[in-house]
Amino acid sequence: MVRRILLGSQLRRLRESRGITREAAGYSIRASESKISRMELGRVSFKARDVEDLLTLYGVGDEAERASLLGLAREANVAGWWHSFGDVLPGWFQTYIGLEGAASLIRIYEVQFVHGLLQTEAYAHAVVTRGMPDAPHAEIERRVALRLERQKVLVAENAPRFHAVLDEAALRRPYGDRAVMQGQLRHLIEISEHPNVTLQIMPFSFGGHAGESGAFTMLRFPESDLSDVVYLEQLTSALYLDKREEVAQYERVMERLQEDSPDPAESRDLLRGLLQLS
Repeated sequence: MVRRILLGSQLRRLRESRGITREAAGYSIRASESKISRMELGRVSFKARDVEDLLTLYGVGDEAERASLLGLAREANVAGWWHSFGDVLPGWFQTYIGLEGAASLIRIYEVQFVHGLLQTEAYAHAVVTRGMPDAPHAEIERRVALRLERQKVLVAENAPRFHAVLDEAALRRPYGDRAVMQGQLRHLIEISEHPNVTLQIMPFSFGGHAGESGAFTMLRFPESDLSDVVYLEQLTSALYLDKREEVAQYERVMERLQEDSPDPAESRDLLRGLLQLS
């Protein structure tokens, strides 16, 4: 996924440097302006012929540069592991999983429940079942398996830095029985000790805070050509924000949440206190 976005951003840069409109670019490859837009956002697969024609239109004659971009196009079309879960994975969320797996820094604020990357299997099962009460058992199991597979990103060889701020509401709202919640709290305490994980709890006692707009995720990538992305999940779709001014607003909110929440050590103490009360 990130290769699609990287290639799309480079094609956009080349097009803009030549002063060529999306409409003109689309005409050159027998496509619409909207397809050029989707290509530049990395939301569609790339045909080698289309990339070759666009590179010619944009005046890219250097064989080494053309070969590099065409190689990137081939890599961009390789299906990720998550495609095997296509039966339970909506298209708009496939985009997110690809970005999540490619990020070097993941920052999240969550208020409704514990974030998916931090859920135990039992807690994930309770969350999915609550959200899809009429779904067949097999589908529930597939969705839980997908969530557990995603979590491997946090322990991979090149694991991203993960900074989570969980509202206390997410920890007090029960999913599953007492044992499920106790297991989830213990897991949060354990995973917060991982060197690449920073976990903070925004307590009720703080009162109103910067996260008033609700849950969000911020993704940063190792490639300098890629801007940060803000992911906002909705009931049947999602928003992906990458405009500098929009990302900057969420950056400020995240920084305030981090500043106003107890530090990781104090947050672990809060988790231990909640565990004793549960």
